[in-house]
Amino acid sequence: MTDRHDLHVETPLPLLITGVAGVAGYNALAYFAAKYPGQVVGIRQVDNFRLTGPGVVACNAEDREGLARLFDEHRFAAVLDCAGNCALKPCELDPELAWRVNVEGVQNLLTHTAARGVRLVHLSCDLVYSGTDGRGGYVETDPPDPVTVYGRTMAAAEEAILAADPTACILRISLPMGVSFNGHAGAIDWIASRFKKNRPATLYFDEIRTPTYTDCLNRLCERMLAGRLSGIFHAGGSRRLSLYQIAQIINRVGGYEADYLTGIPRIEAGPIPPRAGNVTMDCGKLIAALGLDPFTPWPYCDSLVPTHLDWHRERPPGEPRSPKYLHEVLCTNPT
Repeated sequence: MTDRHDLHVETPLPLLITGVAGVAGYNALAYFAAKYPGQVVGIRQVDNFRLTGPGVVACNAEDREGLARLFDEHRFAAVLDCAGNCALKPCELDPELAWRVNVEGVQNLLTHTAARGVRLVHLSCDLVYSGTDGRGGYVETDPPDPVTVYGRTMAAAEEAILAADPTACILRISLPMGVSFNGHAGAIDWIASRFKKNRPATLYFDEIRTPTYTDCLNRLCERMLAGRLSGIFHAGGSRRLSLYQIAQIINRVGGYEADYLTGIPRIEAGPIPPRAGNVTMDCGKLIAALGLDPFTPWPYCDSLVPTHLDWHRERPPGEPRSPKYLHEVLCTNPT
């Protein structure tokens, strides 16, 4: 562990960012590439042909030889690992694929980072917990008890990192709130895409998360890459919101038709994939280590937080509502 002053040094470069097709990785690549032009490489799966751009390289994290060539060519000083197949249903249907991507990909990274002294910051998730007791507020010492294949593979990846590299930093994040590269991945874009197409979206009253702006997450990752904090840290926001409440916010702020949103309890969901409950995280350890809370609450303003089940149907005169406004206050941090 390090003191707080060490967190303000520059990011070790060159930097490799994995999983740039996901919301966290996509936004991190844009942030770091703009700040350190020509010194950041982002990798995406080989079959993801649509994701291109400066610094984007096609290389599966589980491809040992391809990854070795990248490390030999660029001699990375740091890795921000955002990779992982987070699609819950496909992971349930093909657990072997989930293991290859979420665990073997991490193990391949470790063969290069641990041996070469490369700084590794890995993004895990709150779904390593089940949330079945409904209490939430998990701390880092609470043992993982995931209900999904995705959660189990993410917990296994954490174990692999802790065993191989005690200097690595693992951030358990919740829902990263920002834009996606394809316009329908991630919480905001997927929910909004349903409403835009006049299609219903069904979300759960009792799956509760701690979402964060990707703007805040980018800066936190930068601090962690630059510092020497190690081990597991919970990195969720201060607002505890159900998936239904999150959809309410997106529906009302975007000005979409209220009738397209439906809420149900998790017990009414199908058996695949299983749904977690209250997986909110206590981030006191992270705040104490940094000396500050790195996250602006999502959404940033109390007036954008639902107060009852029909809140999204209320449309006060003069209240801003549009997809553009949604982007300004939900996909980016206006503060």
